[in-house]
Amino acid sequence: MKRGVASFFRWIGGGAALAITTYASYVVIAWCRYGRPRSVDYPQRSDVYLDRWMPMYDIVERHETQIAAPAELTFSVARSLHLRRSRLIDVIFKARELVLGGDSEEDGNEMGLADQAKAWGWGVLVEEPGHEIVFGAVTQPWVANPAFRALTPTEFLSFHEPGYVKIAWTLRADSLDATNSVAVTETRVAPTDPTSRAKFRQYWSFVSPGVILIRRLALRLVRVEAERLAIPTILKVES
Repeated sequence: MKRGVASFFRWIGGGAALAITTYASYVVIAWCRYGRPRSVDYPQRSDVYLDRWMPMYDIVERHETQIAAPAELTFSVARSLHLRRSRLIDVIFKARELVLGGDSEEDGNEMGLADQAKAWGWGVLVEEPGHEIVFGAVTQPWVANPAFRALTPTEFLSFHEPGYVKIAWTLRADSLDATNSVAVTETRVAPTDPTSRAKFRQYWSFVSPGVILIRRLALRLVRVEAERLAIPTILKVES
């Protein structure tokens, strides 16, 4: 019995050590890669709107997943996604709140992603119904409770006030055929001056593993829900 307990705690300790080591590796990689955004991973699905509103940036994160559902349905599911209904995503949000001393945002649990973004202060730069929505704001994400300031598209493009970062991100669904699509999300970040760049680099290095994980988990949730809802539609098309 004692050996079993000892083995259990060694296993737990080993798992924790591996998690810490993996996280630390991501932090170092994010720090070293900062300011050197990768080339477009999916050139066939490059985003013309993001290229217009933020052609230059320090950070870019692109994620996508193929879904057995029509594009309009996939996009609708992505817009209405309830992020914090995922236990793991909720844990990541709470970890940030704990580390930075921010206030809990549990009241937004019942809001869809697009509505929640607007409630947080994100502005809509452009929207194509059934296909894509692009959000933008200026903020100071390194503070405990960051405020997101929405700007008009023209103001966003020309904003250069020191002490901030400009962030633009998109939800998009590209059609492959009548019953298949690709859900895409992309985020770009551009600091407005050297001081904000230094602050954001430090912030991003530590939070990027959680941000990337949230993106991937969110796309997985979209795929599962969209494919569940698409079954009747697919059967109708195939019949």
